[in-house]
Amino acid sequence: MPPEQKVFNKIRLSRSIVGIKEAAALRRVIIKDGFLGMGQDVAYFEKELTDFIGGDIEVSCVNSGTAALHLAVMAVVKSGDEVLVPGLTFLATFQAITAAGAVAVACDIDPKTLLLDLKDAQKRLTPRTKALMLVHYSGGVGDLKAFYAFAKKHGLRIIEDAAHAFGTVYDGKRIGSCGDIICFSFDGIKNITSGEGGAVVTRDRQVAQFVKDARMLGIHKDSEKRFQGQRSWEFEVTHQGYRYHLSNLLAAIGRVQLQRFPVFCQRRRKIARRYMRLLGDCPGVELIDRDYETVVPHIFPVLIKAAKRDALRDYMLQLGIETGIHYYPSHWLDFFGGRSVSLPVLEKVYKEILSLPIHPGISSEDQTRVSVAIYNFMSENK
Repeated sequence: MPPEQKVFNKIRLSRSIVGIKEAAALRRVIIKDGFLGMGQDVAYFEKELTDFIGGDIEVSCVNSGTAALHLAVMAVVKSGDEVLVPGLTFLATFQAITAAGAVAVACDIDPKTLLLDLKDAQKRLTPRTKALMLVHYSGGVGDLKAFYAFAKKHGLRIIEDAAHAFGTVYDGKRIGSCGDIICFSFDGIKNITSGEGGAVVTRDRQVAQFVKDARMLGIHKDSEKRFQGQRSWEFEVTHQGYRYHLSNLLAAIGRVQLQRFPVFCQRRRKIARRYMRLLGDCPGVELIDRDYETVVPHIFPVLIKAAKRDALRDYMLQLGIETGIHYYPSHWLDFFGGRSVSLPVLEKVYKEILSLPIHPGISSEDQTRVSVAIYNFMSENK
């Protein structure tokens, strides 16, 4: 007979935390309201997000974070314009830029924060540079004042890819309450979910109107009609639009999730702080510079030194522990240049980065198991 093998419960890297309340909200829309498209629930969700984020802002909900980024870029650049963007991000960030007809100019990252390196961005400025895309990787935002000062000096618009940073606080205010254009994602594993969804947040009324029209095929002010249970039969279109609107079904889920966010926020921060304590002296593991009193982490990446990342990942998987690699460098992809530029910090970080399980459903026992596995492997493989 084969030797007895120990069976481990699987620890997932991330997952949706939804339940009876979200199901009840869906049932209400389907059975009671009966209108599944964009209507009052979307309007209510936008109002509730506005109140939550705070500030003199307009919130426009769309059907994905990628759609939010695409429309944000469309609103402020023209075909052929260049957008500076850190290379450490998901492919969607680059795709949103090129979908708008612009050129994604990949920039290197700071080795400590893993956010945009302004010195490298400075080198990549050209007369065609019109915008700066910030990526709030793992919920961190860095020195936003420095980023905005850089943009002001060079006459650039700023688009914040805040897909990882819903609920994060900077200078006493929630991300989205200040700044130029801020985009959130509400997909299944983000800090809150609407199943699929996203939002563009801005104080620029022209940008807000552009996004509201563009999400409904470019039909001017059709969103206002939809929120009243009507639609435009005769209308004007002055720019390209898409079917990017959020549905009442998805908004209903998002509204419940927003109510649950205080608990999600507390759990994510608590898990991140505990990882920092448990792994603070682990040999061969470098922790990322984040203040988890203000950051709400979507992912929890660490750097695994001495070329041990892949071996550790295999070891963890054998123990039933999922890990991730966020992200494969987009500038290595053929569509975005195929390694035509060198980003040495990012390329080094990519070989070391490993994301650990973090979501509100992780127990203290799960987290201890994750940390002990890493500590044991790294201690035995110095």
